[in-house]
Amino acid sequence: MKMAMSLILMFLFTLLFKGFEANALTYDYSASIECLENPWKPLYDGGIIVNPELNLGLEGWHPIGNAKIEHKQSVLGNKFIVARGRNQSFDGASQKIYLKKNMLYAFSAWIQVSQGKAPVTAIFKTTTGAQPAGGVVAESKCWSMLKGGLSVDESGPAELYFESNNISVDIWVDSISLQPFTQKEWTSHQERSIQKIRNTNMRVQAVDAKGNPLPNATISISQKASGFPFGCAINKNILNNQAYQNWFTSRFKVTTFEDEMKWYSTEPSQGREDYSVADAMLNFAQQHGVAVRGHNVLWEDPQYQPGWIYNLSPSNLLNAAVRRLTSIMTRHKGKLIAWDVVNENLHFSFFESKLGATISAYFYKLARRLDPRTPLFLNEFNTIEDSRDGKSTPAKYLEKLREIKAFRGNGDLNIAIGLESHFGVPNIPYVRASLDTLAAAKVPIWITELDVQSNPNQAQYLEQILKEVHSHPAVNGIVMWAAWKPEGCYRMCLTDNKFKNLPTGDVVDKLMREWGINKAFEVSTDSEGFFEVSLPHGDYEAKITHPTLFESSPGHTFKVTSTSSSKQQSVPVVLQVPA
Repeated sequence: MKMAMSLILMFLFTLLFKGFEANALTYDYSASIECLENPWKPLYDGGIIVNPELNLGLEGWHPIGNAKIEHKQSVLGNKFIVARGRNQSFDGASQKIYLKKNMLYAFSAWIQVSQGKAPVTAIFKTTTGAQPAGGVVAESKCWSMLKGGLSVDESGPAELYFESNNISVDIWVDSISLQPFTQKEWTSHQERSIQKIRNTNMRVQAVDAKGNPLPNATISISQKASGFPFGCAINKNILNNQAYQNWFTSRFKVTTFEDEMKWYSTEPSQGREDYSVADAMLNFAQQHGVAVRGHNVLWEDPQYQPGWIYNLSPSNLLNAAVRRLTSIMTRHKGKLIAWDVVNENLHFSFFESKLGATISAYFYKLARRLDPRTPLFLNEFNTIEDSRDGKSTPAKYLEKLREIKAFRGNGDLNIAIGLESHFGVPNIPYVRASLDTLAAAKVPIWITELDVQSNPNQAQYLEQILKEVHSHPAVNGIVMWAAWKPEGCYRMCLTDNKFKNLPTGDVVDKLMREWGINKAFEVSTDSEGFFEVSLPHGDYEAKITHPTLFESSPGHTFKVTSTSSSKQQSVPVVLQVPA
């Protein structure tokens, strides 16, 4: 018969930081968004690029189009290539290379132009067409880093060149790099990054009050809240559909309302505001512990405005926009985790065209005044999805971000980067490189509306994208754009109308298990009362079962967070087991 006894059981959590060992070449996440006097050395020593630092004159390089190329050296000894006499966008310096199918290529180069500023794009011309790998807004008198990437559908010869629609500038190029990675290597980068930024390795010991180990104890651990926000959009259909509610709340703790907070939904007639649906959805979310992003306050796309504002004079439009911003932000202040203040103002300019180029910056200033604690997002599409869209490249995005922060009174703006992420066929190396560049701004980054257009590979592409963005060190949260509608979702559904998972939903559930979201498991201690485990960051509950106890110990909660320390640390968690 087991003796009744009172024990104080202690978990000694020792954080382990074992170096990740892999034979694969490490990926370099670094990027610069400053214009520098001298470029960095080429990443990966140039990879497969011939003469990447131009130390061998023009070896490996030749002109394309009508350009003339020259080898130059700065007063500080830096060597580079200059393409001048350009009269076509693609006139410049080029190098012939060979690209392999199923490889993922990381690309970078440092660019300067002879005068002013000009967008410059790196192009890889293959047998199937020209593929942009990335772009930068280059300046004169200093060097800007262009970081990008690509993969190809077929192996074969290719030609790298640099193009700009501004043919009045000479293009200077230096420190060029093209590094191929296998899929196995690319996956190892993701796994290493997740272990470093999302998980903590722990060594756990169960002991009694006297410090004696409890061998062969069973430890039941369950995650109660994930440290990484991962969610899905919802719409008003969830309010009266129990099956939808059950499917959603069993998975997600963060959401965005698809349409219900937008201006055309809350004020369809001038002066007649109706927040009833949005309020009901917000109440539902709060009751289930689901955090909500505020989407959106104002939208620059002229297609998506309340019908009554199109004929307003500029002064009346400004007054209406300010009232809108004040109304919704005052109403929901302190209830949301984010605001998409001005939506898609790189592609569209409904307000800026009527009220001036700085009106977006003014709206952010007012938003900060109304809700100073909540992050204010610039929300945009095609920044990581499509390297062909010159309107919203990472360089253009950061240019807009700087413009907003430079507005008087916006210096300490709580601004953040929102990346809609509406994908077709993903260019995964470009996604990673674009996030690298955006990360250099050192502001929060969220994936805000992730979906994949309908195609036979939709689920496969969704998995590739989710793995890439979740593993990136700079991404702070993900929301998918898959709110359910009986007539069909925007572009991607996760379930059918009976709330049975589609292949895309199966991908989401699979990855949530892999990432440890809502994780529950049991382990046994060894003869010294120890076990080792890697836990995703989050809030946990643990229970101990041991032969000396009549029943399992009461649950004890603890939090697993990241730490910058490389030394072992012990974090005690005490459980009291009643007699």
